[in-house]
Parts: sequence; C-alpha cells; structure tokens
Amino acid sequence: MRFDIDEIRGLFPVLHQEVHGRPLIYFDNAATTQKPKAVIDSLLNYYEHDNSNIHRGAHALADRATRYYEETREAIRDFINAKESAEVIFTKGTTESINLVAKTFGNRFIGKDDEILISTMEHHSNIVPWQMLCEEKGAHLKVIPITEEGEIIWDEFEKLLSPKTKLVSIVHASNALGTINPVEKIIEAAHAVGAKVLLDGAQSTSHLDIDVQNLDCDFFAFSAHKLYGPTGLGVLYGKRELLEAIPPFLGGGEMIKEVTFEKTTYNEIPFKFEAGTPNIADVIAFKEALVFINSLGKAHIKKHEDELLAHANELTKHIKGFIPVGTASEKVSVLSFNINGMHPFDVGQMLDARGIAVRTGHHCTQPLMNRFGIEGTVRASFAVYNTKSEIENLAEGIARIARIKNK
Repeated sequence: MRFDIDEIRGLFPVLHQEVHGRPLIYFDNAATTQKPKAVIDSLLNYYEHDNSNIHRGAHALADRATRYYEETREAIRDFINAKESAEVIFTKGTTESINLVAKTFGNRFIGKDDEILISTMEHHSNIVPWQMLCEEKGAHLKVIPITEEGEIIWDEFEKLLSPKTKLVSIVHASNALGTINPVEKIIEAAHAVGAKVLLDGAQSTSHLDIDVQNLDCDFFAFSAHKLYGPTGLGVLYGKRELLEAIPPFLGGGEMIKEVTFEKTTYNEIPFKFEAGTPNIADVIAFKEALVFINSLGKAHIKKHEDELLAHANELTKHIKGFIPVGTASEKVSVLSFNINGMHPFDVGQMLDARGIAVRTGHHCTQPLMNRFGIEGTVRASFAVYNTKSEIENLAEGIARIARIKNK
C-alpha cells in the first residue's frame, strides 16, 4: 500500500464519526489503537465460517481454525524476527506476559537477596509483579533513576548492576513520556553480569522495528490492541532455552502431554504455556493487523509519526502555561503535558468537548508522576492515521484552554 493518509484513514471505520458535534480526533493511541476493517471482518468471518476449538479436532472447521491460528503465530515470529515460532507464546496482554515471567522464571531462578532492576518510568504491570516476587522470595527490587528530561541516568544504572542482579525488566518505550530507552546497551551491560533481560514492548512494537535476535533480549512482551489488533491478546517471546527451563504458568488442557493421578508430563513449547481454550478469533484477526502494518512498512509509519510529534512540539512550545512532561531526545509519538494551574482531567474534558480524545491521569505510572512531583498529565499519542491538521486542532484547543487560566 502506498502511504496515502486519506486511503489509510478510509480503512478505519471508527474514525468517521462526530463527537459532541465535531469530527472525532483520536489521540489516545498509547492506550489502544483503532482497528482497520480487515481486522473486524476477520473476527466476523471466523465466527460465521470457522468457529471451532483448535489443535484437537478431527473435522474441517477445527483444521481451518488451527491452521489460521498457527499462521498468526508464524506471522508474529516474522514480525519480531524470533528464531522459531515455538518461541512465541499467546497471552491476554503485556501484563499477563510479564506476570508469566515473574511466576515461572522468577520462581525458579530468583532467590533470597537476589536483585531485580527496573526503571523509574515503568508501567505498574512492570513493577507490581516484581514487588510480589521479591516479597515472596526475599529478593530486592532496585530502581534506576531518570533525569528531568525523562532519560535513564546511565552511570546510576551501571552502579546498580552487580553479580546479584538476576533480571533487568525495563520498558522499551515509555507509555507516559514517550522516551525510547537505550535497550541495546542495557541488554549488553546486563548480560555482562549474568542477568537476563525482559523488555516491555507494549509501546515500542507499534512504532519501532523489533528484532529480538539482534537485540538479544531474553524475553519480550507486547499487546495486540496497541498494534491495530484486537483487545485481550498479548504475546510473550522467550528464548527457547529459557522457555524449556521454566515451569508452566497455568495447569489444564493443552499444556500437557499425559496426565495420570500419579504424574503429569508437560507439552512442548509454546503449548506448555497455553493452558485451556485460547482467544482463537482474536489471534486469527491479529494477523490482519500485521498485514496492514507490513503493507505500509515500519519505516514509513515511524517517519509519519515523528513528523506529527515534531509538528505538535513546534506548535505548542510557545503557548503560555503549556508544560511538557518528558522531553527525551529519542521518543515515540507521545506528547505528555500539563497546563499551568489546571488539573489534567479538566483539560481532557475541555478537549473532549472539541472532539479531541486524549488520556489524562497517571497512566499507570504513579511512581513516575511522583518523581516529577505531579498528579498526572494530559497525554496525546499519535498513530499512523493521524494528520497534521488534527495536530493543529489540538494545538489550537490547548492554546484556548491555556488562555483561560494564564491570561
């Protein structure tokens, strides 16, 4: 597909509506992206023609559903350049993927007085599971500090690394700030002390090329719904040797080879981690989202989104009372800000009255907000279907709101 913004927008039915009498401007993409019609049609087609459980059926519908399901796994393998499709595990989302690692790798390989490193900018889903594990195991959670711009302080990270470090679990791109972390350097440094690395790719996967072999990360987690795919579906990539070394996450059907009352033997990867009937329809539909992304090309998508962010920065930088939050030199297309003297929720509601959908609050990063001494921010996040004219509408709305408080 050629990169024609009108053609791209035409693929997304939800964008063509009015909100409060104004054309919808959807800038809440870091929370969830909208879905192209091909994804929606795929869901409908599965339920109308192929609805069946997978892997165990001896009939045509089961064969088709199984084939389509596993085709998505292979499409994901290619999308992130995993070595083999067996390293791709389906979960409910990034949160479950991280919890899976905490409950399996953590329980097996992390013990008393071991250390886990995370950063100040982590989402709660990359904080709480490690706190729970540390409480259970007597391990210690160490936090990498960040600068005022929202970047990791490298010297402090190096000081925290030690032979006691068993895992570094870090966000690839911050959902609240947009910061792209130097994960290649982080992985190399962590491996040098014998630590494994999990990357939270919930935000990065829709903006950046992901090559897990080149990165050499041990685990990589992301969600379909931030990649123009369905909700309730996530992916965990893990290196084969690690996935084979850790126990199952849940027990039940599909994850077994043989069950007796005396002993159960477990299935091969990835099925060892996929107990029960999976989210079949959404897995199948997710392939269409990947086809859409690949048809445009990640390089073209990133270029467009970078231009949108640059345009937003340029139009807002001179607005009196506008306070940007997160000004790292390397960012994905997230504009996080406050307006002097106003609560983020009030700003969000006033923008909504103009048909502009943004996110407000702490964005599941309360420790990060505490670091900056604020309750939260207004977050406008941009995707491939957004336009410069929409950015101009946002900037005009921000300027009008700021004038109310900062005359």
